Amino acid sequence: MPNKSKKDKNSSKGETKKGNNDSDDVSGKGKVSGAPPQVPIVPPNKSKFSGPGNLIRKEKRQGSSSFNISKNRELLKLPLIKDAPQNEKEDIFIQKLRQCCTMFDFIVDPLSDLKWKEVKRAALNEIVEYVTHNRGVITDPIYPETVKMFAVNGFRALPPSQNPSGAEYDPEEDEPTLEAAWPHLQIVYEFFLRFLESSDFQPNVAKKYIDQTFMVQLLELFDSEDPRERDFLKTILHRIYGKFLSLRAFIRRQINHIFYRFIYETERHNGIAELLEVLGSIINGFALPLKEEHKIFLLKVLLPLHKAKQLSMYHPQLAYCVVQFLEKDPALTEPVVVGLLRFWPKVHSPKEVMFLNELEEILDVIEPNEFVKTIEPLFKQLARCVSSPHFQVAERALYFWNNEYVMSLVSDNANVILPIMFPSLYRNSKTHWNKTIHGLIYNALKLFMEMNQKLFDECARKYKEEKLREKDRLKEKQDAWQRIAKLAVDNPDCKRVYEVNPQLREELPLLANHGTTDPSILANTNGNNNDADGIMDSNVLAKQLKNSEIKERVNTEEARQATRRKSCLPQDAATMRALQQHQHPDGYLASQSEG
Repeated sequence: MPNKSKKDKNSSKGETKKGNNDSDDVSGKGKVSGAPPQVPIVPPNKSKFSGPGNLIRKEKRQGSSSFNISKNRELLKLPLIKDAPQNEKEDIFIQKLRQCCTMFDFIVDPLSDLKWKEVKRAALNEIVEYVTHNRGVITDPIYPETVKMFAVNGFRALPPSQNPSGAEYDPEEDEPTLEAAWPHLQIVYEFFLRFLESSDFQPNVAKKYIDQTFMVQLLELFDSEDPRERDFLKTILHRIYGKFLSLRAFIRRQINHIFYRFIYETERHNGIAELLEVLGSIINGFALPLKEEHKIFLLKVLLPLHKAKQLSMYHPQLAYCVVQFLEKDPALTEPVVVGLLRFWPKVHSPKEVMFLNELEEILDVIEPNEFVKTIEPLFKQLARCVSSPHFQVAERALYFWNNEYVMSLVSDNANVILPIMFPSLYRNSKTHWNKTIHGLIYNALKLFMEMNQKLFDECARKYKEEKLREKDRLKEKQDAWQRIAKLAVDNPDCKRVYEVNPQLREELPLLANHGTTDPSILANTNGNNNDADGIMDSNVLAKQLKNSEIKERVNTEEARQATRRKSCLPQDAATMRALQQHQHPDGYLASQSEG
């Protein structure tokens, strides 16, 4: 097996700096490779919903937050800012910001105040255009008015979840709840984002208004069910984190509180994936050596997030954060792997496949000296996965043998790994119900045989001896039961027992004279046990490989067809169209180091 060199991890890292100051947490603009996986904003897959068209349409999943409707909603249409004299532009800008603080009814009577709603919408579009294309327009009086306008429009009581209690949201099947006020709210978010990104923006002035109270309310909005709103929020949070150094530690603590409440109390939150995406960008820029605070966050927050039943909603972002930590500090590999094994699912096969995906990502960046520390528990778990009756779990575990870097590590430690894996591999090569698994197991055994043929034959010999010892133990157990049954038959009080339980009159003599009546024991002892006698050695395996075609990968299309078909209920056209038209505000979140 060629000893392939480890992947170049520097390509996926941001630049880091030594030090323990709080500027080790980074943020910034500009796109870098290795950015955290973005939370997709896609409508439910309509191709999966096939069925009769006369089914009853599901209730439209659209609600509205609790807004404080303004009493005086009659707005005066102000002149355009660009047409005003230079000395009046700032005053008109402030007046338009105050106009945009007027709140309308979008849910009870959406057709009310249409004229004034249009005035507000036009004002919002105008100030977005004004801030985007002009310089020197963000002056000191603008900061409090902008923050107030964003707070009045955005900070609100969110509607209760429409999913039943305990029901898991499925993004491929369930429709998200869309905010009824989004036509105006979207422009508010866009304006605030342009305000933060403007070259005129001065954090030293804005910090008087964007404070801890503001951040607490902003983070509460991440529980919104509208994915478009969460998409804007994560970009805004990322920009604030990058510009306000004094708020960084507070923001991390508040995100920790959200995670703790999700893990240990509610197990329900809509924005976990978006928060992890922001954190992935932050972790990417942590300075070395890592602070103790960051290590505690990894072990006490990120690892327990694996046990939530909604793991599929945010697992790509969570795995990215964990791998980023290990790239920063390889010494964390052992506690991370041990923690991952501690939360390993027992009866949830799709979740187990996710754990295997993450485990391979960890092995892709693991240092050889750290790999040695985790060999025994790691490959014991892989052996259990190979033995899983769920073919997707066994298949995903066997795909580890297609990873060249992982196999180079296995080759260097074959004397420890092969004795752990051989019994599981050999037993399932004969007993697993799925033929594709047989081919993948033969491939794994072939690789082990090529690594060390002598060790392979030794493991085969020990396995055969263990099977024979197991057969002898079973025979001794059977003989012991026979002796007990014979003593029972010879007991003088046996007749009285027969009177109480007449069925024993037939069973006890049979057990004493002919052995146990347990069909499973009879099958294991009296049947033809070819498992121990037919142990393959390297020569037998070579012949089987020569005469059979080894399938190394499964056709993904066929695998998809084997999964369960989604609901046939029709989708709401307005919801699908709204999600398709949404555009992410600024691509991937990126990170760069700051001094």
